[in-house]
Amino acid sequence: MSAIREARPGDRAAIRTVEERAFGRSDEADLVEALAAAGDDLLELVAQEDGRIVGHVMFTRMAVRDGGDSFAAVALAPLAVLPEFQKTGIGSALVLEAHRRLRDAGETLAVVLGHPAYYSRFGYRHDRAARFESVFQCAELMALAWGDAPLEGRLVYAPAFGAEASA
Repeated sequence: MSAIREARPGDRAAIRTVEERAFGRSDEADLVEALAAAGDDLLELVAQEDGRIVGHVMFTRMAVRDGGDSFAAVALAPLAVLPEFQKTGIGSALVLEAHRRLRDAGETLAVVLGHPAYYSRFGYRHDRAARFESVFQCAELMALAWGDAPLEGRLVYAPAFGAEASA
């Protein structure tokens, strides 16, 4: 089983490689770098096999705004595993460990834009996110609540997600 630990500054190049290879492009790697550089990486974990980073997950701070009220939440983006290590449980282990740490820290709402069949296994549901206003609103926008969390409002992401998402 992979060893899971918090990401360190010296992991940036290996994380970029994981992101680029997992997605076959640089968009997610660029997003990770922008979020980390801005200090918006609330929780970032890596999975290692024989000392090599083979998986990565990042959660960033976001807010749910409803009128004059603002509620803290987290966004999962992105989750990546090297192609040769996919379908081995590494992605699930990363998400489950991150969820445990987030719940222990008092977080109550997580949002993800991703494949419903995959993320539903962790409790993410579109019907939980359907009433949120978001530039990313679609069937792939899902939420998971661990406690008392808002049911509606505008999702406000970190600036690296784009001007429309962070306004």
